[in-house]
Amino acid sequence: MNKTELIEAIAGKAGLTKEAASKAVNAYIEAVTESLKAGDKVVIAGFGTYEVKERAARQARNPRSGEAISIPATKAPAFKAGKTLKDSIK
Repeated sequence: MNKTELIEAIAGKAGLTKEAASKAVNAYIEAVTESLKAGDKVVIAGFGTYEVKERAARQARNPRSGEAISIPATKAPAFKAGKTLKDSIK
């Protein structure tokens, strides 16, 4: 499912126009993004948790040349599914 399909599904299930559903989806994405940028977790009970994980710097090898390269430390967004979501998929 892509973003457009998600908007259509929300519009149908919530009885909203596609424009209103689009605004809601965009607002959700923006709110989660801003919270993660601020270093906060976003916890939606029963659905899951969004958080920022830190990846340590490490050494790797370039597969073409075999040369050692240094990969810098970075931050990456992560999502952990909640129990209700996990159970609903079984």
